Amino acid sequence: MPGEDSVGRDELWIYDLEAMEKTRVADTGWTDQSLSVIDDRQFRYPGSEAPRRRVWLSEGSDRLWYERHSRDRTKADLVVANAETGEIERTVVEERFNKYFHTQRPELLSNGDVLWLSERDGWSHLYRYGPDGTVEAQLTEGDWHVDAVKAVDEEEGVAYVSGNGREAGEDPYYDHLYRVQLDGSGVELLNPGDADHSATMNESARFFVDNHSRVDTVPRAVLRNAEGKVVTELQTADLSSLNEAGWQMPEPFEVTAADGVTDLHGVMYKPFDFDPEKEYPVITYVYPGPQTEAVPKAFAPSGDEVGLAQLGFIVVVAGHRGGHPDRSRWYHTYGYGNLRDYPLADKKATIEQLAARHDFIDGDRVGIYGHSGGGFLTTASLLQYPDVFDVGVASSGNHENNVYNRWWAETHHGVEPTENDSGEVSFDFSIGKNSDLAGNLEGDLLLTTGTIDNNVHPANTYRMAKALIEAGKRFDLFVFPGQRHGYGSMDDYWFWLRAEYFAEHLLNDGRDRPNVTPLQQETPASERP
Repeated sequence: MPGEDSVGRDELWIYDLEAMEKTRVADTGWTDQSLSVIDDRQFRYPGSEAPRRRVWLSEGSDRLWYERHSRDRTKADLVVANAETGEIERTVVEERFNKYFHTQRPELLSNGDVLWLSERDGWSHLYRYGPDGTVEAQLTEGDWHVDAVKAVDEEEGVAYVSGNGREAGEDPYYDHLYRVQLDGSGVELLNPGDADHSATMNESARFFVDNHSRVDTVPRAVLRNAEGKVVTELQTADLSSLNEAGWQMPEPFEVTAADGVTDLHGVMYKPFDFDPEKEYPVITYVYPGPQTEAVPKAFAPSGDEVGLAQLGFIVVVAGHRGGHPDRSRWYHTYGYGNLRDYPLADKKATIEQLAARHDFIDGDRVGIYGHSGGGFLTTASLLQYPDVFDVGVASSGNHENNVYNRWWAETHHGVEPTENDSGEVSFDFSIGKNSDLAGNLEGDLLLTTGTIDNNVHPANTYRMAKALIEAGKRFDLFVFPGQRHGYGSMDDYWFWLRAEYFAEHLLNDGRDRPNVTPLQQETPASERP
């Protein structure tokens, strides 16, 4: 748990399989540091049944490459150790920040140089290091985000990287593939088009499949060569059956964050029989991240948002400051030190702007729901902004981040290292909890959890329930027997439990009790092909 003294401590051991001997890597750099072996890229043919394996990064077995992180995630090193003695030979890269940051697996070139992603200038960009740790070149730069290295072709002198936010006028989360010169002389877009692109390169890096779509466009796939030229059209999705069923595309939108400056991007789902003259309650699905945002970018025909909308709701999903590493470093670390409250003002601003913009949205009937971190955020929203959010459904939420997983809470909220006079380091952790605000509840709240949740311990939900009871608040609690963090075979039941809760409290529709009629009318999951 966050701030605990007794935590797992990493060690690296090297086993000589011929000599039947083992050697420990002599690394004691930081208290409670984490250590991870860096492996080489392994191409795997689609559909291959060959087992996955970890491949040694260096050409020979005499050098081990690994990465170490400090417990507070503000420091990281790329290190090379002697595999025979276990001694550290050199530190190739050192990263130092005042809060957490992201790293990606480095690429080792044939001459010993290393390609390394860093956020040191405020954006994730690709750097080339010499074997001695000297920065030889910054290969990409500017107000955009390099997400990962997809392939390296040293004969051509290029690397292929995925990136976001470089193309003017596009949603900054749309992925593209770029060719980057290894000497730092330029960057070239390979798959243009205002859409989210998923690129998969072949083993030789001579061709790649470019799947691309938006939430409101038909998906297409083309084969391109390494210069980005379309070699052949592969497939365009056939949506005729969806259209015959009455399917309507969701609608992307933009709003402004509570700071009045930052652009936020979202998606709106309407009933397929939408009537612009009617006024609909609005429900927002939320997930706080900060490691991701749950706002869809590519086409997807199904989902809970689509289903909820058909009951007579406008359903929206939108980002928030602090929600995704695919934008600037400032954007995705915005919530550092305030992991309970940081997304709330932007969620409030989104609902208020949409209600003001569209006459068909009833800003006085507002629901919110989410799972895991989204369950935590749902409850916090009702407690911090009871004047905006009326109904919440919070599933498996980490309401008490002092008893959630250490890696997540300490990384994204922060933990303070403190050294005593004897040189011993302890780690102080303090964070706001939803239970502290239980007395603020005014709306209708449903809490759910699985009894054997293997991610967010059920104690998070039980402590929240206890605090609401002690505050004299009326709420609802539902427990899924024998279910883990996801509700497995009970997932369909879970959809209708949530849907009917919103219908009852936002549409005054109590539904048919005690039967969940839609479930009784369909084939049981156990009998489906």
